[in-house]
Amino acid sequence: MENQIRPWALGRSNWLFAGSLRSGQRAANVMSLIQSAKINSLDPQAYLRDVLERLPTARLSGLDDLLPHNWTPTIKV
Repeated sequence: MENQIRPWALGRSNWLFAGSLRSGQRAANVMSLIQSAKINSLDPQAYLRDVLERLPTARLSGLDDLLPHNWTPTIKV
């Protein structure tokens, strides 16, 4: 667990100046998604790309399916 948070802890001083509280919260959310994807043995870039493509048409009731532990990639034809 410690090794997973090391990169974020090393950059902590750089992220003190995220611009605003909301910016810092957004950055923390994205970092959490990336780490969750890694913990679930997913490629974080592929995961985020797929989720960001699905979000505009996703239903609120189906958002749980986009979390890293529930996610299944879409099949591209």
